[in-house]
Amino acid sequence: MADERCNSKLKCHEVDLYFRPIPFRSVCFVQLLVVVLLSLSAIACGSKAERRSIPAEVEAAINAVSEDIATDRYEKIYREASELWQQDASLEQSISTFKTLKTKLGKMENRTVHSATEQHNSGGPLKGDAFMITYQTKFEKGQGMETFTLIKRDSRWLLARYFVNSTALK
Repeated sequence: MADERCNSKLKCHEVDLYFRPIPFRSVCFVQLLVVVLLSLSAIACGSKAERRSIPAEVEAAINAVSEDIATDRYEKIYREASELWQQDASLEQSISTFKTLKTKLGKMENRTVHSATEQHNSGGPLKGDAFMITYQTKFEKGQGMETFTLIKRDSRWLLARYFVNSTALK
């Protein structure tokens, strides 16, 4: 009788284990599902990519604009900028903005790349190839973040937007 009781308990115990869900497998499945979904999301959003390096042509365009800013050639910047720049601001507004930046911040002393993002857009104002490069910049009178947005038109990189964020501008 004792053997029967033990055997029946053992069988019940075995049945219990057999039907009990295994939490480890469920967790692994969920983790695998999350990894797959994140991978698919990354592939689907491939039109916007963070860059480790900036192409030489983009860097050359930024250097040319920076040199023009440093030497007060604001009209040249306006004439050579993309149609987006010219739609957003008049020549007078552009000159006034650059003069204000120079008065409040002084000349740019040095900068380091904070981020560089390449985009391939099928529509919108930045249609086509675009680069957004943000720099941590030291000016004579303060620090700030500079963002250059360039778009490719007729195989040339043109300035579409230029933005400076600094507490020294307040």
